[in-house]
Amino acid sequence: MITINHVNKTFSQRKGVSYSALDNVSLTIGQGEFVSIVGPSGCGKSTLLNLIAGFDKATAGTIAVNGREVSAPGSDRIVVFQEHGLFPWLTVLDNVAFGLKQKGVSKKERHALALEQIKSVHLTKFAGHYPFELSGGMKQRVAIARALVMEPEILLMDEPFAALDEQTRLILHKDLEDIWLRTGKTILFITHNIREAVLLSDRVIVMATQPGRIKREFTVQAARPHQSSDPLLHALEDRIMEALSDELEKVVREELGHEYRLKTNPISGSAADHLGSGI
Repeated sequence: MITINHVNKTFSQRKGVSYSALDNVSLTIGQGEFVSIVGPSGCGKSTLLNLIAGFDKATAGTIAVNGREVSAPGSDRIVVFQEHGLFPWLTVLDNVAFGLKQKGVSKKERHALALEQIKSVHLTKFAGHYPFELSGGMKQRVAIARALVMEPEILLMDEPFAALDEQTRLILHKDLEDIWLRTGKTILFITHNIREAVLLSDRVIVMATQPGRIKREFTVQAARPHQSSDPLLHALEDRIMEALSDELEKVVREELGHEYRLKTNPISGSAADHLGSGI
């Protein structure tokens, strides 16, 4: 369980000016829950994930995992980033086994464990390949296998599929949901993509910006495994987009001026379901 209590995060800028990235954020994520956070760029999604990971410390408030306050990175929490971070000089097998090697696990055992996770992401026949021989989607599968082999309780995923094409993302959505259903891991997933959040999650947290805070929470009530054609999911996407529209307008006005208005989709009448990396 992840417990976030009244967390603030302030960054110092030039000339002694401070910037408030997170303001009074409180959230509980239950064991085995899949929770996504959406919001415009600059709302503090990745900042919050970094605090949970132990990469940074809150200015005020506390973050605890299973009752123990987070003060540093730990083996119970593994982060999967947008960039796969694979070592180009290592094979898929050795990339996945790298963390186990650092822990002193024997070569025979770590290769057996790594092969098990490589199989779970459908890359068995690529175990001897190098990263340059893999597609973007395959590299992200390897990154997920590398995280899973360490047996963390919690997967922290920071826009892991953002750089992939739509077809590859959809395939990886299904694979990730299957992994989650099989392992029961707690997953916190950061994304700009509302449809992605709804397809994957038990709950979707909407963050406001300037400063970052929790604006709304939505429960995904569709049956598992989620189906992209489910009308319940489409209706929920619209509700989340409606909750975000003011925040998107705020960010775009800040960047482009007060004369700008958030345009709607001429077909659906609502803004696009992808918040974009530029807003």
